[in-house]
Amino acid sequence: MRSKLVSRIQLNRLSQRMGIDNLIQLENASSGVFRSFKGDAFEALIGAIYLDKGFVFTRKIILKRVIGHYLDLDELVNQEVNFKSKVIEWAQKEKKQINYNVLKEIGSGYKKQYLVELIVEGQPLSRGQDYSIKGAEQNASEKAWQRISGDSLEKS
Repeated sequence: MRSKLVSRIQLNRLSQRMGIDNLIQLENASSGVFRSFKGDAFEALIGAIYLDKGFVFTRKIILKRVIGHYLDLDELVNQEVNFKSKVIEWAQKEKKQINYNVLKEIGSGYKKQYLVELIVEGQPLSRGQDYSIKGAEQNASEKAWQRISGDSLEKS
């Protein structure tokens, strides 16, 4: 639950719901490249409150003003975000060997993306692309999970 709450996706959503993202100006950059700037701004705000007012005050703000107004905990519990973990658990249960291979780097600098392939038992299952290797692995895992869960539904 904690990892879902502090995930980059969730922090970006919180920033948007609170309107923090409207206060940010990016120069000479595409918001697609800096996908975490909204969540980073939210974290900076919480850090500033903590430094200025201390732990007890910050805790109250998070519980009453953030979680109380901007989060649906039931939705968060049911939300599936870590497809890589699901694929790894499936592979362990089925006793299958999996590997993630970086096939290539596309672009350079802040615009560099990674193309990652998920290999199951020596056979390519899916590919994912993102600005980070971790993100590309997650994208490949989500595509693989759709195939795996679809296949397992067809078998039952």
